[in-house]
Amino acid sequence: MSKTKLTPPPIIPREKLDFDLDGNIPKHWLDNDPFKTRFFDAMSTLFPVGERFFITCVRDFKDRITDPKMQQDIKDFTRQEAQHSMLHTRYNDRLKKHGIGVDAILEGQERRLFGIIRQHCSREFTLGITAASEHITAIMADCFVERPHIFNGADERMRALYVWHAMEEMEHKGVAYDVLVDIAKASYWTRVSSMMLVTLLFPYHVFRIMKHMLQADGFTRWERTKIWAKGLWWLYKPGGIFLPMLGKYFSYLKPGFHPWQDPVVPSYEPWVRLLKETGDPVEAGNRLHAGLTQGLAHA
Repeated sequence: MSKTKLTPPPIIPREKLDFDLDGNIPKHWLDNDPFKTRFFDAMSTLFPVGERFFITCVRDFKDRITDPKMQQDIKDFTRQEAQHSMLHTRYNDRLKKHGIGVDAILEGQERRLFGIIRQHCSREFTLGITAASEHITAIMADCFVERPHIFNGADERMRALYVWHAMEEMEHKGVAYDVLVDIAKASYWTRVSSMMLVTLLFPYHVFRIMKHMLQADGFTRWERTKIWAKGLWWLYKPGGIFLPMLGKYFSYLKPGFHPWQDPVVPSYEPWVRLLKETGDPVEAGNRLHAGLTQGLAHA
């Protein structure tokens, strides 16, 4: 028996947020660790073209949609994704100063997503890629926010950027899926096979970009070997980045799955309140992180 769908929170486009991304952010901003930092940095390089791909794939079906609520959700989804793309582009411009070949990375992703996948796959399958990617980014909130130790030692601006991104991904996590299932009428095979493709390609390209970044950082081959060994353990160890996410990842493969069978994370409402109170995403992120860390200390 499938779980009951919950009432989702409103999708709120938050524009003109200032994360001070032009400030003096350290090169290795996450715990002074090159692997941890470049893991998030590699994802950042993929977001701008990826977000535009997601918007395009959802819009493929907009002419079939007559429900006003779904039409508004797509508009709000588009505005949120556009903000994500804009702010990660601003940070990616910093990476160019580190010697990172951001332009080549973007050109390669543009070619793969728009020149190959959208040219050779059905619109239903490309929407399936979008829904699968949205599921993975939505569970970022569980991974990166609810376990605050992952961002211990992080620059407060970058931590706030990823907290904001994760919270908004959670708000609109059902949009692409609803279009896929209710409007595109995609089959279970399309949903699962597109997730399998995302599961293979996403870490492959993140690791490929990280390899380039660590070389650009000037580490020797032996230094990079040690960095990768330590970093892969951080990702894949019990209690690391990926293993605690497996349950929610595999839930996507259930025939009766829907993204809103799982509620928002407990930190969502406090973050929304803190952002409203402060008007400052960095301060809201600081207070949320402090509260979560203190809660763990007293648990």
